[in-house]
Amino acid sequence: MFSVGILTISDKGSRDEREDLSGQEIRQIISRLPAEVEAYEVIPDEEEIIVQKLIDYVDRKNLNLILTTGGTGLSPRDVTPEATRRVLEKEIPGIAEAMRAEGMKITPTAMLSRAAAGIRCQSLIINLPGSPQAVRENLTVILPVIKHALEKVQGDPADCANLRDSFSREKVPKPLNSPS
Repeated sequence: MFSVGILTISDKGSRDEREDLSGQEIRQIISRLPAEVEAYEVIPDEEEIIVQKLIDYVDRKNLNLILTTGGTGLSPRDVTPEATRRVLEKEIPGIAEAMRAEGMKITPTAMLSRAAAGIRCQSLIINLPGSPQAVRENLTVILPVIKHALEKVQGDPADCANLRDSFSREKVPKPLNSPS
């Protein structure tokens, strides 16, 4: 069972001026994993507060997966990716790239997301957009690999190549010149 932290980053939400529907959406989708939400907070769009909360969730609470929602856009107060990159030891650009690529099939504004994802210690941190619909669309894209990613981050020595077929959406045809 993996431990999860949900961090909603919203000025209005932190002042109780808006209900946090995105955090609720994350909680519902994550229930499909062998995971339990152990921490949840709504904080303002303040880079230093975000940095300190991410450090707390990883270094003190030892959570395996931290999912943030909000602050990934272009407004001056959107600083979640900057805060996240400050605490990451390794970035995993493919996670954010996959979310943007799939999102662009739905709306061209998905290319404006600045979400980041990566590793700190043995924790996986992933930025998600702030709207419940965008959370659903993005988290659904990456959900199939989160369990495997968490296992690898925590040191699982299994060979990733053995899992390839279980992840592929469509079987890739063999090259024409290859032997059967």
